[in-house]
Amino acid sequence: MKVCIIGTGYVGLVTGACLAELGNTVICVDNDEKKIEMLERGQVPIYEPGLEEILRNCHAKDRIRYTTSIAEGVKASEIVFIAVSTPARPDGSADLTAVAAVAREVAENLDGYKIVVDKSTVPVKTGEKVAETIRRYSAESVEFDVVSNPEFLREGSAIYDTFHPDRIVIGTASEKAARALTDLYQPLDAPVIITDINSAEIIKHASNSFLATKISFANALSRICEKAGANVEEVTRGMGLDKRIGTQFLNAGIGYGGSCFPKDVSAFVKISEELGYDFRLLKEVERINREQIDFFFEKIKQTLWILEGKQLGILGLAFKPNTDDMRNAPSLVLIDRLLKEGASIKAYDPQSMDKAREELEGIQYCSDPYQAAEGSEALIILTEWNEFKEMDLQRIKGLLHHPIVIDGRNIYDPARMRELGFTYQSVGRF
Repeated sequence: MKVCIIGTGYVGLVTGACLAELGNTVICVDNDEKKIEMLERGQVPIYEPGLEEILRNCHAKDRIRYTTSIAEGVKASEIVFIAVSTPARPDGSADLTAVAAVAREVAENLDGYKIVVDKSTVPVKTGEKVAETIRRYSAESVEFDVVSNPEFLREGSAIYDTFHPDRIVIGTASEKAARALTDLYQPLDAPVIITDINSAEIIKHASNSFLATKISFANALSRICEKAGANVEEVTRGMGLDKRIGTQFLNAGIGYGGSCFPKDVSAFVKISEELGYDFRLLKEVERINREQIDFFFEKIKQTLWILEGKQLGILGLAFKPNTDDMRNAPSLVLIDRLLKEGASIKAYDPQSMDKAREELEGIQYCSDPYQAAEGSEALIILTEWNEFKEMDLQRIKGLLHHPIVIDGRNIYDPARMRELGFTYQSVGRF
């Protein structure tokens, strides 16, 4: 099929690349000229394992190309995906300015039947507004359908998630559009849910909000376990083996971050309020997540006492491993607080330091974990990269001014760390 992807962020670029890899002809559109120029040169503006190789392969086979022209993309395609950013407003609601602008420009360039697909995460009833906008600004004789097709990609494993989805959700009242989207995704051999557009839009917000709830539940448990002298990992393992609960998203740590969970939970709270429901459960999920950073910061202070003038090594800046994404990363909040306490920071992350430099000033960026540890009073783990799990801990011990590790992601075994001679603090464990 001929597909247009409008927006080349994480969702749009991964979706475009994978659809091209499946044999479709894809045109990716973005209003950022520098980003389009990078892609045309074979450079990828984001880090996602496997993405660069797929784009290179598809470009060589003439299955994917890039442009800044929505008109070009729409006229060359049968299916048009809207995958632009929907950032959070100060009140928590989603900013749909880009979606509205794209919908209007798509409408103005319709030259025949098109299927317009909302891939961006949007509040319920957005599909109705997109359809209304297209009707308003397109020629009366042009037919179209609007579909909600939410993405469920995890940064760091987005390629795998695209090719091995748990489910594909298609929200539309049009049998013609449903058949076309089903055919598009047929090679993936995944369960397909065809539902109304409003239900499809709620599925995405409900899914992410539930996963965020599991994370905050695990973090609340970690606080209880520390007070009770229990091990949160043993508790969540005992819970997770119940098939009704499952083990995923029950890892205690310093809280969730990234572009999805914080934004989507806040948006769902706001959506619920606008519909007349006070979603107090999700408000508590947000509060627990905010407080988890406070809890970890106090753990650092209790371990090191006065932070003024102390050098600290930070391992991990991205909000999760296998991505360079710094959006809503807990490291941003924590490092800012450490700096305000007078600490000096040496930091290392395998992928995100270029983006971190845009957010964090006044810290030293290091070439590897060992440089971050050298001469530091303590080493603080903020992202669970495999590189950190495989470090030479004896070498780390020798480089640190004091053998102190404060682990916000529970990547080491406490008993082994004590055997190695470390003062070791983690979350919800002893």
